[in-house]
Amino acid sequence: MFTTLRFGLTANRLHHATPDAALFAWLRACSATIRELGIELHTVGRAYDAILREGMLQGYGGLVRYPYGRDGGLMKVVARVTPPREGQESLDGAIYLIDPVDPSSIFPEMLALKRQCIAHGLPFISTLAGATEWMEIERVRAGLTPDPQADSLFDFGEQTLALIAHDALKREMVAFADRHFDLLSRFAQRVATGTTGGLLNDLAWSRGWPQGVPWVQRYLSGPLGGDAQIAELVLERRCRRVIFFEDPHVARQHEADIQLLERAVRVKTDYAMCATSPEVAQRWAVAVGKRDMAS
Repeated sequence: MFTTLRFGLTANRLHHATPDAALFAWLRACSATIRELGIELHTVGRAYDAILREGMLQGYGGLVRYPYGRDGGLMKVVARVTPPREGQESLDGAIYLIDPVDPSSIFPEMLALKRQCIAHGLPFISTLAGATEWMEIERVRAGLTPDPQADSLFDFGEQTLALIAHDALKREMVAFADRHFDLLSRFAQRVATGTTGGLLNDLAWSRGWPQGVPWVQRYLSGPLGGDAQIAELVLERRCRRVIFFEDPHVARQHEADIQLLERAVRVKTDYAMCATSPEVAQRWAVAVGKRDMAS
């Protein structure tokens, strides 16, 4: 028996309005894993209605309906990603397929959901590519055979990885890179914002990486435009994966730049993905190692 996993699920209208929308592409790719693991999807009203309309997950008892967003459905998801109250199960993360030009994508509920997921070390997944990969991560963590259809997501030799950390988490980023140096070195290229990039290059040289050869390509610091530079790489499909250790407890003077990078990732929903906390990045890296051994 698997431990029951519970994920909040919602999507902006763009991602469930038509049969080929991202929500349904995700379910077509991941329904088998969802059923095998018995994952509960605590789904906000319109997304739930759309799943039924398209005939997805028929007969599956793990599809749980929450109220419409206007009636507090997304607020309930936010409350459930916090530690559980007595007699209530908490969620293990949230999948919110975001259309970055939908006004609701910047409503307080979305911002609070992301912040609470980061604060409690839970995945906050906002793109089709990220949601597809995370189901494979959960599949591997549960000990199931990897899905070969997900192999392209883990073809790191064809990918660029961005590594970014706020000031309070730069030490954790260096520690993460140290623990998983061989894995991260498999990427075709690594990029980082200024100070983080310098720390990571110092780490790499201390581990025997050729002196003078950057392990990461350094862009400007975040406040000076580094986030925007990496956002452009994402938009041009030259950076697929972002590991961004965000500090949810402090105000950032360059918040608009941070949002710009996240917006770029969501624009390329079928291509780009982002992990936003050390706990989630660690879970991902360990699962990738297990997947390598099982493949």
